[in-house]
Amino acid sequence: MYHDLKNQEIILISVRGKDLPGITSRLTATIAKDKKAKILDIEQTVVHKKLILSILLAFPEKNSDKSPLLKELLFAANALGVELGFEVFDPKLLGEESSHHQYVITCLGEEVGAYPLSQIAQALAKRGVNIDKISKLGLKNISAVELIAHARKPVDPKVLTRELLSLSHKVGVDIAIQKHDLLRRAKRLVLMDMDSTLIQSEVIDELAKQAGVAKKVAAITHQAMNGKFPFTQSLKKRVALLKGLTLSDLEKTYKTLKLTNGAAKLLKVLKHLGYKTGLVSGGFTYFTEQLKRDLGFDYAFANVLEIRNGRLTGKLIGPIIDAKRKALILETIAQGEKISLDQTIAIGDGANDLLMLTKAGLGIAFQAKPYVRERAHYSISKHSALDSILYLLGISEREIESLAR
Repeated sequence: MYHDLKNQEIILISVRGKDLPGITSRLTATIAKDKKAKILDIEQTVVHKKLILSILLAFPEKNSDKSPLLKELLFAANALGVELGFEVFDPKLLGEESSHHQYVITCLGEEVGAYPLSQIAQALAKRGVNIDKISKLGLKNISAVELIAHARKPVDPKVLTRELLSLSHKVGVDIAIQKHDLLRRAKRLVLMDMDSTLIQSEVIDELAKQAGVAKKVAAITHQAMNGKFPFTQSLKKRVALLKGLTLSDLEKTYKTLKLTNGAAKLLKVLKHLGYKTGLVSGGFTYFTEQLKRDLGFDYAFANVLEIRNGRLTGKLIGPIIDAKRKALILETIAQGEKISLDQTIAIGDGANDLLMLTKAGLGIAFQAKPYVRERAHYSISKHSALDSILYLLGISEREIESLAR
């Protein structure tokens, strides 16, 4: 589009003022009357009802008389009550963005203020990453901010993620960086863990309270979730302690479970957008199947408790859903749905989720243990709502609220 501009002159028109209907219409109509002027590029944005409009105009000859058109534009701008300025634009700058490597940086927290932004911008600058655009994704306050940036040379998102992760502890804001490409907007499958992710508690700990073995089970759970104890072995030990619990005890526990803040909204929005969703849990099918029914998940996988004469035997039936099996389930569902792994999202909080998180196109450690947070692609710990994950897809709070309604 920008080739053969050597003998042409390019003028950048900049328009600012209160946003009103008809401004763009009037100015472009004025340009259309001049048969020599050609629009090379145009971009408009409105921030707090203030218009910012930029138009690149090319003229076939450098010495051609542009004054009649520029005067007409100034007259039109004056009539519209906006400011209009113009300057000669260097043609060498055209098309530069085609050689850039683009990234999107998402920042989440109670408030993404001046200090976090200054530190993030500084970290990006050190890596040769230049910010092109900053947008507020949060509706009422600056709790979510998206930065679009580029670098002349490719930057490994994983390396920069590690640097930003260490920075996030300092500034109190979650920071995630992704390549700014089509794949980011082409996700189609979301799988999530149940315990301490979809729901606020660990089901096995709640069952342990019913069985009177809470302290014993909690100690084993803590070790397993931090990667210090083999999951399969720890699960069998914990389930053995639940021997004798009745179906009534299980139902009583299910009724006490509380969804994580934003979970229902997240699933509603994902369904509206056509995503496939699934629960992949190291917990138990008694609970995942009911959550699948109540929340509309497409898939649910978990461990099967052995029940005889209405009571738990303290044993499990079939293969255990451990870290490897979670990753395999992700792969299998994606293949069945004809979705590439790049189009998948996995969400979890424990060591048992890590393989699934790293295999997915977007793996998110949500309110995770330190062991998991330091190894996952992305981590959310400063924002407590599960639907904040939608910000990583570039969906604003305004859009979330609209879809949720």
